[in-house]
Amino acid sequence: METIAPLWLWGVFVAFVLAALFVDFVVLKKQGAHAVGVKEALNWSLAWVAVSFVFNGLLWWAIKDTTGSTALANEKSLEFLTGYLIEKSLAVDNIFVFLLIFTYFAVPPAFQKRVLMIGILGAIVLRTIMILVGGWLLAQFHWILYVFGAFLILTGVKMWWAAGKEESLDDNPALKLLRRVMPVSKHYDGEKFFTIENGKKIATPLLMVIAMVGLTDVIFAVDSIPAIFAITKDPFIVLTSNVFAILGLRAMFFLLQAAASRFHLLNYGLAVILVFIGSKMMLIDIFKIPVAVSLGVVLGILAVTMVWSAKTAPNT
Repeated sequence: METIAPLWLWGVFVAFVLAALFVDFVVLKKQGAHAVGVKEALNWSLAWVAVSFVFNGLLWWAIKDTTGSTALANEKSLEFLTGYLIEKSLAVDNIFVFLLIFTYFAVPPAFQKRVLMIGILGAIVLRTIMILVGGWLLAQFHWILYVFGAFLILTGVKMWWAAGKEESLDDNPALKLLRRVMPVSKHYDGEKFFTIENGKKIATPLLMVIAMVGLTDVIFAVDSIPAIFAITKDPFIVLTSNVFAILGLRAMFFLLQAAASRFHLLNYGLAVILVFIGSKMMLIDIFKIPVAVSLGVVLGILAVTMVWSAKTAPNT
């Protein structure tokens, strides 16, 4: 797996991630369990987007300094931006499932922040492994691009047909399996994952929620990671654009939680994006769609869908 990023930029990326996790797990932990309001969520969302753009600027400068090519720096920076936007877009669908899980388990608002913090840490680890494995497979077997492309198209079609239908966890096979192997209390015990009932140590619903969030993220990663590989095969850009999108997931969750009804048609747009990206992968050896065109298409689809959602949003 070859990457254009210099070794020191890998170090800077790791430093960015560690600093972000420090903020989430140490600084914000001092606030204690509390419900996150819209203003706080908006401020943090803007902060994470700003940090991602700063890193993209650093990526541009590093490539320009290393290669001396402004055109190449522009191309790689655009690849990062497109990958970041795709991952952010697909994360919206992920967030709606998180909302379903939290509603199903009646997770108190004060405990939701911790669940998302742990979920983000797990997502970073799992997606890093999946991206490195996926990059190695693509380097060894070019035909896997066609498998990824076909999978994205099928996923997009499935998402389109499922959009607008009421979802439920009652028949979820993963949840049924977890309940069989993990005795669970009917009551929360603060932010604890285990409690004592009748002299026995059993899991609290919060641990079940953590497990469901983790499984959900793995499932969504199977969709989103191939989508970014359609934009670039550079593992550094795939990894960094993915991780920076994940780092802002917690804040975006609380922001969208307050406005979920206004984005009720967004899944249709995400379905079209998946079909477009899958088609791009299937055509890669016949016609390579420029990154700038891909970015424009993704932005256009999102804009149309959001305007469409706003105009048809139910009155609340």
